[in-house]
Amino acid sequence: MTAPAAPVTALADGEWHRLHPASPLLRGGLVFIAVLGFVLANLRERLVDMFIFVFVPDAGDEFDGRYGDWQNDWANDPVGAIVVNGQVGWALLAVALVIIGVIVGFWLSWRMHTFRITHEAVEVRSGILFRSHRSARLDRVQGVNINRPVFARLFGTAKLDVSVAGESGNVQLAYLGSALADGLRADILRLASGARAAKSGTAASVAHRAPDAAAGPLADQPEADASGPPPASATRTAQASAVIGRRVDEFLAPELDPNLATPESVVHLSVARVIGSTLLGGTTISIIVFVAIIVTGVAAGQEWVILSFIPAVIGLVGYLWSRITKSLRYSIAGTPDGVRIGHGLLSTANQTIPPGRVHAVEATQWILWRPFGWWSVRVNLAGQGASASSEAVQRTMVLPVGRAEDVRRVLELLLPGAASEIDPVFAAGLTGRGATGGFSTTPRRAAWLRPFSWRRIGWSATGGVALFRRGALTRSLAVMPLARVQSVALSRGPVRRMLRLASVRVHTLAGPVTVELPVVDADEAALLFERLAADAVVWAGADESHHWGVARDRETEVAVSSGLGPDLVAPTIEARS
Repeated sequence: MTAPAAPVTALADGEWHRLHPASPLLRGGLVFIAVLGFVLANLRERLVDMFIFVFVPDAGDEFDGRYGDWQNDWANDPVGAIVVNGQVGWALLAVALVIIGVIVGFWLSWRMHTFRITHEAVEVRSGILFRSHRSARLDRVQGVNINRPVFARLFGTAKLDVSVAGESGNVQLAYLGSALADGLRADILRLASGARAAKSGTAASVAHRAPDAAAGPLADQPEADASGPPPASATRTAQASAVIGRRVDEFLAPELDPNLATPESVVHLSVARVIGSTLLGGTTISIIVFVAIIVTGVAAGQEWVILSFIPAVIGLVGYLWSRITKSLRYSIAGTPDGVRIGHGLLSTANQTIPPGRVHAVEATQWILWRPFGWWSVRVNLAGQGASASSEAVQRTMVLPVGRAEDVRRVLELLLPGAASEIDPVFAAGLTGRGATGGFSTTPRRAAWLRPFSWRRIGWSATGGVALFRRGALTRSLAVMPLARVQSVALSRGPVRRMLRLASVRVHTLAGPVTVELPVVDADEAALLFERLAADAVVWAGADESHHWGVARDRETEVAVSSGLGPDLVAPTIEARS
């Protein structure tokens, strides 16, 4: 944590601003250009013939010799009918009007799409004929994500997505200047934290405001020469070189700014580990099974299996490739405003999870990863839900693959207040079985319901978190902050009652993580139910992580009143955190 920060941009001033001028082109213009290019590519021969017929003398005789009864053939074709009937001029006028209409529509879309950042909400107004006004309360912000598709990176732009609690409540700003998107994210997170902005000396640090502030900073201008202004061509060349240089630097720059996090807090993934873990996943097994079916079917003379299974194999291979590319350049680190997760090669994305927004964490290990000691970490976040879309899965996967020490460091970033308490039971939670490391044991009769994993099933509670471990083929360690517990459920069906067993589930937000003990002794389940229900109330009442900036301001005031200089305040708070 650091001392209260000044605004980074001039966009969080409560006034309405516009997006980057290239936003309409990036949102829909590229599709229009692609469709237009496809049409022209398929009509290029006919368009050449039309040009020759209209502008070359005696072209009709030439066409009679080459194509025979070309007039009847052209009359049955839309483009040919225009030429035969002498309506080329009207057709060109119609095409020009369509292009002008599209350009005007894009311009109006940009003019009518505005946003503002106040101390209470992020608001967006859009629409030409049908207007919409969306507002996301800052106290409901669960994270701020920045996506940079490859085409957007060519324009130096980025898409900012504000995730809020609630179904379909996210607010998008597509697109902003890349540097301004990073600065605006810092401003939104500062306002959401409840922190007070520094009031003195901030004017010089606020980004200068151009007529369209969201368009990004202007190119660096060359210094004036005492001998007179440089030629206009030289100035344009220098500006173009500066723009190209910035784009190249942005493509090569790391997704995480090194100045935002200390090197020891950053977790990176090696390319070999990413590829190896992907190939050892369940998708590869499915591909092998489908290929075996195809080979067997072809050998037996059943060619129909090719049409049935080849599309599935192509889809699975594409999924594997997307998994690998999205995990390249992956990094996760702690920053002053939360955990920053970045990934991607050509199209990049980064996500910031503010403190107190993590509702559950789960470390899992697929059986084929066990010889290598690899684990993955997923989280439940408000605003993400249990959607199976690739984007939702990517946002809840905070560590695609890592070793046990990487999992430990990620837990320290996601749950900083409880990390030291978890440490004594961490190893037993990942790989332990039976009464090890402070975890409970499961009676032998549970083997009737969980024959392979009953020895591993157990729970522990320490430092304001509950830890549940389970799984045989896929080991799982679920960590749940008690302040985020929604409810606790104890279930006993007929079979469990006969075996004097029960199941306990801790309800959290919808997401990929399930916090549950599938089998536990009935008496112990009742005690666990009472303990979790009572502790959840106590920890929720003491929790202030949703306003992490207020606590940071309070610690700063205490440090200053203790006689520490301004230069020592931030390091002191960092050491405490």
